[in-house]
Amino acid sequence: MKRLSLQWRITLMTALLICSTCVLMNCLVGYSGMRYMDSIGAEAAAHNKVETAAPSSFDPASKELDDELTIVVSDAQASFSATSWCITAAATLLGGVLAYFVSGYALQPLRSFAAQVESVRPDNLADTKISEDVPSELRRCSASFNDMISRLDEGLSAQRQFTGNAAHELRTPLALMQAQVELFCAEHPDADADTASLLRLLQEQTERMTHMTKTLLEMSELRSIPCNDAIDLAPMIEEVLTDLAPLAEQKGITLVSKGDAQTIGCDTLIYRLLFNLVENAIRYSAPSSTVQIGARAEGDRVLLRVRDQGPGIPKQYQTSIFQPFFRVDRSRSRAYGGVGLGLALVWEIAALHGGSIEVEESSKRGTTMLVILPARAPGSLK
Repeated sequence: MKRLSLQWRITLMTALLICSTCVLMNCLVGYSGMRYMDSIGAEAAAHNKVETAAPSSFDPASKELDDELTIVVSDAQASFSATSWCITAAATLLGGVLAYFVSGYALQPLRSFAAQVESVRPDNLADTKISEDVPSELRRCSASFNDMISRLDEGLSAQRQFTGNAAHELRTPLALMQAQVELFCAEHPDADADTASLLRLLQEQTERMTHMTKTLLEMSELRSIPCNDAIDLAPMIEEVLTDLAPLAEQKGITLVSKGDAQTIGCDTLIYRLLFNLVENAIRYSAPSSTVQIGARAEGDRVLLRVRDQGPGIPKQYQTSIFQPFFRVDRSRSRAYGGVGLGLALVWEIAALHGGSIEVEESSKRGTTMLVILPARAPGSLK
């Protein structure tokens, strides 16, 4: 059956279904007719006025028949007609139900194909090739899809390799530039205002490029990091809040954490995910406000929420903010020291762990970021 095409599967199953329905209707209608004919025959044999030379067929409305026999025949005809219509309706309904399940079985390979296509993500391209043991209609599509996945995987791998190589090569000259600028500033504390302003600009931009290069290098190396540690999130959240407390104190922001959960992954990457989210929330929250971070287990997943009291994110940008170098407001992001890679790195880390991140809620009163990660199985070991 697996070697047959979808067209032949549906054809054979439909033919079998029609044949089965016709046989069933013939059996039921025949049985019903025989029963009513037996009833009529019994009534006719018991009637003492029926002559032996009576014709083999008769008209139930004929005045030559006894009124009582006419009533019996008419009732039998009415009952047979009603029973036949009931049998037809029942057989039609049964045929429709069977056709639904039979067609569903015939189209199961198509559903399986669609499910495999839907499971493709940028982080699992190499593991999502579709089996070519499919009906003939899907075989060519499956081969073409696998070729496309291979090309995409090669392209993304080349992109990650280029990014990593470029970031690696840029680290040394940027570090040298930063050291030289700092040394010049230390040796010339009495420089004029224009020179001092230029040096500050050079220092800020060099630090910004160094931070960007470091983040790009981390993003390019994510795939090589094992993610099988058992992580308790509550202590890690407290560590993140402790490390970011000086930044929060500068703006008078209160950091609040609640809840606890366990997940499986790389503790270094999960720490970076939490750090980036909380840092981003602090930078964009209003002074003297509150940033909350909570963790809660829900079935086989962990929900992490980071709430700020910032200006909010317009709805049309709520998916674009996870793209590298995207900024809702470029001038505001530069004022806060952003390089446009923090949330992109968070998205990469969540995807690497089989999770996701989204803007759960956003308004002028603040934004809630929701991270979904796989939960740690009970009894799992580190």
